[in-house]
Amino acid sequence: MLAPLKWINEYTNIPFSTDEEIKTLCDRLDLTGTGVEGIEKMGSQFDHVVTGVVLKKEKHPDSDHMWVCKVGVGDKNVGADGEPEPLQIVCGAQNFNEGDHIVVAMIGAVLPGDFKIKKSKLRGVASCGMNCSARELGLSNDHEGIMILPEDTPVGMPLAQYLDKNEVVLDLEITPNRPDCLSVRGLAREFAAMNGRDWTDPIADDFAKLKASKTETTVEDEVDVTVEDSTRCPRYTAAVIKGVKVGPSPQWLVDKLLSVGQRSVNNIVDVTNYILFLYGQPMHAFDLDWLKNGEDRAHIIVRAAKEGEKLTTLDGQERALTEDMTLITTESAGPVGLAGVMGGLNSEITENTKNVCIEVATFEPGSTSRTSRNLKLFSESSMRYEREVDDHDIDVRSAIAAALIQEVAGGEVLCNRQGDFGLVDVWSKKTEPETLAFRCNRFRDFVGDDVPNEFIAEVLKRLGCVVDGKGDELSVVRPTFRPDLTREIDLYEEVLRIWGEDRIPSTLPKSAKRVGHLTDFDIVRRKVDNTLRANGMNETLSYSFNSLEEIDCFQPTSFKESVSVELLNPLNSEQAHLRQSILPGLMESVRFNSNHGTKRVALYEIGTVFSTTAERKLPKERTRVAGVLCGNAKDKSWDGEARKFDFFDAKGVLEDVADVLNLPKVKFKVGDPGEYSFLLPGRIAVMFSGGTQIGWVGEIHPQVSSKYDTDDAVCAFELDFAALEKTAMPAKPYVDLSEFPAIEMDQNFVVDESVTCERMQQVITSAGGKLLTGVSLVDIYRNPVTVGAGKKSMSFKLTYQSTEKTLESSEVEKLHNKVVTKVAGATGATMRG
Repeated sequence: MLAPLKWINEYTNIPFSTDEEIKTLCDRLDLTGTGVEGIEKMGSQFDHVVTGVVLKKEKHPDSDHMWVCKVGVGDKNVGADGEPEPLQIVCGAQNFNEGDHIVVAMIGAVLPGDFKIKKSKLRGVASCGMNCSARELGLSNDHEGIMILPEDTPVGMPLAQYLDKNEVVLDLEITPNRPDCLSVRGLAREFAAMNGRDWTDPIADDFAKLKASKTETTVEDEVDVTVEDSTRCPRYTAAVIKGVKVGPSPQWLVDKLLSVGQRSVNNIVDVTNYILFLYGQPMHAFDLDWLKNGEDRAHIIVRAAKEGEKLTTLDGQERALTEDMTLITTESAGPVGLAGVMGGLNSEITENTKNVCIEVATFEPGSTSRTSRNLKLFSESSMRYEREVDDHDIDVRSAIAAALIQEVAGGEVLCNRQGDFGLVDVWSKKTEPETLAFRCNRFRDFVGDDVPNEFIAEVLKRLGCVVDGKGDELSVVRPTFRPDLTREIDLYEEVLRIWGEDRIPSTLPKSAKRVGHLTDFDIVRRKVDNTLRANGMNETLSYSFNSLEEIDCFQPTSFKESVSVELLNPLNSEQAHLRQSILPGLMESVRFNSNHGTKRVALYEIGTVFSTTAERKLPKERTRVAGVLCGNAKDKSWDGEARKFDFFDAKGVLEDVADVLNLPKVKFKVGDPGEYSFLLPGRIAVMFSGGTQIGWVGEIHPQVSSKYDTDDAVCAFELDFAALEKTAMPAKPYVDLSEFPAIEMDQNFVVDESVTCERMQQVITSAGGKLLTGVSLVDIYRNPVTVGAGKKSMSFKLTYQSTEKTLESSEVEKLHNKVVTKVAGATGATMRG
C-alpha cells in the first residue's frame, strides 16, 4: 500500500518535513506492526524536467510534420559565454506555437517506462531534449500534443516544484488482518493513534456537505437488484447519475491518484479509484444504457457463474469461469462483471457514456481470493475484498462518490422514492458490532508493565472502538471495520503495540526453587542449528500453508496421511492447507533467490508440519528440519574452477549432523523412486540410525525444480526431529586409544555393478571381527577390457589393530585372507592385483 503523507496529513498532523522526522515515523510504524518497505520522494521521476518557453519554431528541412524549435529553459542550460543558451529540440507535435510555455525533458532525464533522454539526431538535425506530453510524463492519458502551460509559468523551474509534487510516499506492508489500513482514511486513523494525535474523519466531514435533491425519475425506476446468494454478496448497492459528460479529471483528482501510483483514466473512473484509496471501498462504474440493453430498467443479478461461462474483462482477456466464481449480470446484457475482481469490457465507461450506474458492494473474501488466484487476475479491488470490506457506511461512500461525479462530470444524481439520495440497497447479511471485556489489571499482568487505565481507554478510542466503564473493567465495542478483533487478547495486542514493546522492561520469569535447564528437544535443536550454520547454511522461515498440489508433490508416499488439513478461512487458494512438508516453502525461497541473481542458495528451516486422518479431531503436529542447496558450492578462484552443489554435499551435511548428535549405527540406503517421486532416481538416500528412519536426502527431480524457475540442480533433505531426539546420544562411547601400531592393507575386489559399497563394507566388517578397526573405500575403477563389462573394481583400505598386543604379519595375513574369502563368497567378488 502506497501511503502519501501529504494526503494522509489532510486528516491528521504527522511531521515529515525532514529526513529525521521521516525516519522517526518509519521506525514507529515498524514497531507497531506496519512494515515500511520503501520511501519514495515524489518528483524524483521529474529530475532534469523543467518548464520552458518556445522561442522559435521552424519547419524541419527533411520532414513535412516535424519542427525544429529553440526552447528557453532559463539558467538550466548555459553556453560557453556563461549566458543562457536555448535548447534545439526537434518535435513532432502540432499543438504549439512560438511563445507557448511548455514542459521540457533535458538530456539525462528518465521518463516513465525507463525512457532515457539523450542527445540525438532526427533526420539529420540535432535534438537536445524533448517537448513532453502529459502521457509521456505519466500525468494522464492525454497524448494529443505536448503540455501547454499558463503564460505566467516561470521559465526553467523544475517540474516537480511547479506541480508541487515534492511529496513523500511510504511503501507499506499491510498485514492481511488489517484491511482498515488499505486506505488513506485508515492510515490517518492509525498514524494518529500511534502518535497520540487527533484526526478528522473524511466520511463524516464529506457526508455532512451532501444535500439530496428530488428528481423526476427515481433510482428504483432505473435499476433493480437481485442477490441470489447472500453468503457470496452480503450487501449490494446501486446508484445512478444521468447526463454525465465523460472527460479528463481536474488536476487535484489526477494528483491524488498519482500519489498512490494510479494513472488518470477519465473523470468517472477516477472518482471510483479516489473513493477506493481514500475509504478502502472498491466500487465500479457501469454504463447504465449498456446494462439496460434497450430495456426500461436494468435488472442487476448477482449469482454464481455457470461452469464454462465466458466473460471478457476490462483488460481485454476472455476468461473461462467456474461455478465457485461470482458474477454481476443483467437479464438483457448477460455477464457484465466479475464480482470483487474486475468489471466487464462490454459495460465500461467510454467517452460516449451518458448515464452511469455506481456499484458499491461487499463480497465474500474466500470466494474473491479463489477467483483472483485461479484466474491469475489481481486488482486493487480484489486485494481489499480478500481481506474483508466493511459492510457499514456503504450508503455514505456511494453518496459521496455520486456527488463527486456530479461535481467533475455534471449530470443529475437520482433520488429514491422518499426524496433522499437514491440507492437500491440489498443488505442480506449484516455485520453486527461485538462487545468485548477488557480487564486492565489482567492486561498489566500479561504484558509486565504498568500501563495506565487512561492510556488504555484513549488508545482503544483512537483506534475506533467505543469504550465504556471505569477502573479495572472496561466494556469495548469493536468497530465493524476491524474483523480481527474477536477476543479480549486481541485488544491487549492493540494497546501493547501502541504502548510499545520496546518500553516493556526485561525481567526474569518467576521461579520457586527451580533451576532452569534445556529440554532434550532444545539441546538437539541447538546442535542441529549450529551444525547447519557451520556448514554455511542460512536459516529461513516460510508460511505453514501450501496448496494441495504442493502437498501431493513433495510428500513421500510412506509419510502421506489420508486427509490433508484444510483451513476454514484461507488467505488464498494457494495457501488453503497446512503443510505436510517444509520443502515447498524452501523451494519458493530458491525461486526468489534465483530470480534475483543469487548464485549460491543454502537454506534450512526448522518448523512444524501437520497431518491428520479422518478419525482425528485435531491434526498431528511434527517438528522437522529441511534444507536446500542450489548453485555454486565453490566460486571460481585462483585455485580452481567453480563447482555446483551435488547430492554428496547434502549427504555430507547430514553426516555432520549425525556426528554432532552422536547418532549410533548411521546408514544411508538407496531410496525407492516410486516413493520419492519428487527426487531424481539414482540420487535418493534414506537415512537410518539403527532401525529408526531419520529422514531422506536427494536431488530434486528436474521436472519439479523447473517449476521454480531454476536451471541448477537443487539438493535437499528433510529429517524428523522426534527421530533425532530419540536416537541422539549425549556423548560418544569412550574408546581407549591403542598403544600398539596398526597395520594397513589394500585390497582390490572386482564385483558386479549391482553390488553396493555399503554391502561390501558390511561383509568386510563382519568378517574382520574386533581386530579390523577401519574400512574405507579408496577408489572405483571401470574398464570393459581389463575389468570386464558390467563389472567394477573397488579398492578398500583395511586397518587392523589390537588394544592388547602388537599384531604379527602372519596373524594379520591369516585374518585378511579370511576376510577376502568371505567377501568372495558373499558377493561373488574376485581379486584384482
